[in-house]
Amino acid sequence: MNIFADFLKRISSAVQALGLESKSGEPLPFARIGVEPPRDPVHGDIATNAAMVLAKHAGMNPRELASRIVDALKADPDIAAADIAGPGFINLRLSHVFWARFLAGALAEGAAFGRSRIGEGCKVNVEYVSANPTGPMHVGHCRGAVVGDALANLLAFAGYDVTKEYYINDAGAQIDVLGQSVLLRYREALGEEIGEIPSGLYPGDYLVPVGQALAAEHGDALFAMTPAEALKIAKDKAIDAMMDRIRDDLALLNVHHEVFYSERSLHSANGAKIQTAINELTFKGHVYRGKLPPPKGKPSEDWEDREQLLFKSTAVGDDVDRPLVKSDGSYTYFAADVAYFVDKFNRGFDEMIYVLGADHGGYVKRLEALARAVSGDKVRLTALLCNLVKLFRNGEPVRMSKRAGDFVTLREVVEEVGRDPVRFMMLYRKNGEPLDFDFAKVTEQSKDNPVFYVQYACARAHSVIRQAAEQMGIRTLPANADFNLLSDEGELALIAKLAEYPRMIEAAALAQEPHRVAFYLYELASLLHAQWNRGGDNPELRFLKVNDPQSTYARLGLVQAVLNVLTSGLGLVGAAAPQEMR
Repeated sequence: MNIFADFLKRISSAVQALGLESKSGEPLPFARIGVEPPRDPVHGDIATNAAMVLAKHAGMNPRELASRIVDALKADPDIAAADIAGPGFINLRLSHVFWARFLAGALAEGAAFGRSRIGEGCKVNVEYVSANPTGPMHVGHCRGAVVGDALANLLAFAGYDVTKEYYINDAGAQIDVLGQSVLLRYREALGEEIGEIPSGLYPGDYLVPVGQALAAEHGDALFAMTPAEALKIAKDKAIDAMMDRIRDDLALLNVHHEVFYSERSLHSANGAKIQTAINELTFKGHVYRGKLPPPKGKPSEDWEDREQLLFKSTAVGDDVDRPLVKSDGSYTYFAADVAYFVDKFNRGFDEMIYVLGADHGGYVKRLEALARAVSGDKVRLTALLCNLVKLFRNGEPVRMSKRAGDFVTLREVVEEVGRDPVRFMMLYRKNGEPLDFDFAKVTEQSKDNPVFYVQYACARAHSVIRQAAEQMGIRTLPANADFNLLSDEGELALIAKLAEYPRMIEAAALAQEPHRVAFYLYELASLLHAQWNRGGDNPELRFLKVNDPQSTYARLGLVQAVLNVLTSGLGLVGAAAPQEMR
């Protein structure tokens, strides 16, 4: 029930009925007509730029055209007033009867209110986290995990067919280092004094249990093996252990992926999948043998002057062509990216979203170029970069974790402050902006703590509903509740804010900006708290009036509708909607 989409149709129909003609002979740009809430609610309920975007094409003064549109809209019984502002904007105030009907409809939709079909079943792959399985999840992974998960929830709510995916970077040099680190802990578990962890290996204590498990399973048998055989066993054990830990850490954050895709699977059978993907690109004319110029800003000794197999990515939007095979004959990391994208494309996804850390900004152009080369612009690829998270406690930077070695783990953060504050606050800034996370502030009970303020609004709404049952015996809302009785400005402001929810969902999904959900929830919660406080000052405005059941029914319906939306939005964020706060 998107009232803004509804009134866009009404306004467009009213304008078309005017019989305007384009002076240039080109069709009038009806698609550019916008309908949105006014920046200041004092101006009305809906604003449109219809006259502004059509006037020039119709050879008319914008205010003159606006006047004609206003006259046409006055015939709509749901429009109580239409005014012209500035150079030709039109502000509409909707009728009391309309808002009462809207609220009844929103309540009838229940938990489905705000759900959209704009995705039309479009298959979307959201790949997020995808951390190297070389250690515990740290707070840097946390933001991408929340952004990716909330975005996937949002897209599904908007009608997209979404798959949540994790790409396991379980191949390459860092996995060899992991295996060597575990072998060291294996020797330690068998009683050897290993001393200080050598530079270049992973120093965290989290690998101690992996070494112990390896010793319990194999005894000292690994010493009799070749280094390559022992390393393979250590790597397999370490990857399994780290992925189990990563899944547990993510579950603590209420993040659950549907697909875990192994990079090693691309390299199996001598890299058959990678070679097949390269062959496909070669057939399409995107691969050639050639030399690359020296990298800018790097000393010449870091550059190898040789002919090599290259992806012609500059032909599809990249800054430089990309090597596919190293000098030792092994595939580059990007070659695996090629095969992985081809696999996603063959699985039938229409859109692929990569949620990456800010340090992966250099990958964006090559991924976009790859999408164009493989799909011929049939697939949309989006890379969302998540900026840094800085941890504070009462304004002071937080020290690194002793258990992890050189970072603060995701688990430590969630166990200290709880899942909901972490998830909500990771969305309370746009993903591209830096985020300061203060342990003290996200747990304080005040308006300055957004997640508390939103969840407290849920608790207050539940409290009203419980009191209605206890004090007035109202356990279900009567079907004939008269919402026309809601006439206070605070009540109408709440209804108008509820009406923005479906529009916000669609706009946030199209823009791929899940932070908009958190912002909206805070605004809605603020209006509920404000109305609660007004009732404290004026008994006539309280949600429950024991001597006036009809007004109580209407206000209970409003409270229930607000609670429905708060619960819905918090579900998209991945946080709970508590019945009470303790």
